[in-house]
Amino acid sequence: MSLSRDLPANAVPGVLRVKPPRTRLLAALTRADGLSLVPGAYDCITARLVERAGFPALYVTGSGISMSALGAPDVSLMSFSEVLDRVRQICDVVDIPVIADADTGYGGPLNVIRTVRELERAGVAGIQIEDQAWPKKCGHEPDRNVVPEREMIDRIKAAVDNRADADLHIVARTDARTSLGLSAAIDRANLYREAGADVIFVESPESEDELLQVAAAVRAPLLANMVEGGRTPILPKDRLQQLGIRYAIYPNALTRALSYAGARMLASLADVGSTAAQRDAMLDHRALWNLFDYPQWTALEDRYSGKPQPR
Repeated sequence: MSLSRDLPANAVPGVLRVKPPRTRLLAALTRADGLSLVPGAYDCITARLVERAGFPALYVTGSGISMSALGAPDVSLMSFSEVLDRVRQICDVVDIPVIADADTGYGGPLNVIRTVRELERAGVAGIQIEDQAWPKKCGHEPDRNVVPEREMIDRIKAAVDNRADADLHIVARTDARTSLGLSAAIDRANLYREAGADVIFVESPESEDELLQVAAAVRAPLLANMVEGGRTPILPKDRLQQLGIRYAIYPNALTRALSYAGARMLASLADVGSTAAQRDAMLDHRALWNLFDYPQWTALEDRYSGKPQPR
């Protein structure tokens, strides 16, 4: 029996499907008890790997996009249109909810509104906006500057008031811990929740005790950022769950792992003149193509290519 014959009349590979809104899926995760682990992705390959591994959502990492698209670290070189293009591609290739890093919203209130509307049309279920001043920096680097509380509250209100879908999550991030201290960061977090943010993200607490203080003092669903080699300790899932964290993101765990594995493969190729020794650490040709629905693509092409179909 051929796959093309079995293919339903309106079936297309994942990237061509019109996706139903995934905002309700993310809202359900937020309401549920327990912790959701959310790996980061920066392109279609990493996004599909996250989905195939069974995770309930993925996080589009701004720093990962910057490194993969521009060859630059997270130093505010990415334009909104460049981020939007990559986010749209990622949303098209997965069915799980996508949370997008939207930096500061890319300008004033009107820019924030456009950012939210465009990302919502792209298919995201959540949008993260932070209280840094532009140009912003990675949340685990020094010399970050934050805007006045009122300015961030206005960003949040502009986002919340102008989302088309009430289930679209606005994730409010504060970077105040490093420059103003933990108490200031907690105060801001509660103000941002009062302004309408659905999830609160206190960036870069510097110890497990600080994470505990955030969890105890902030009256909102919380997101924790697990950055390998960053300012915040990497805690196991059970401990994060005990603290009451709702989401733990791992923005560049895949970026680091793939870079490390790639470097090892290339060193081996240079050393022995073959990739044979690395075969067990790779997907082969067909497995890689099947990650992106190759049988469905060929079946769909056969259906409309005038080829006789088996009866």
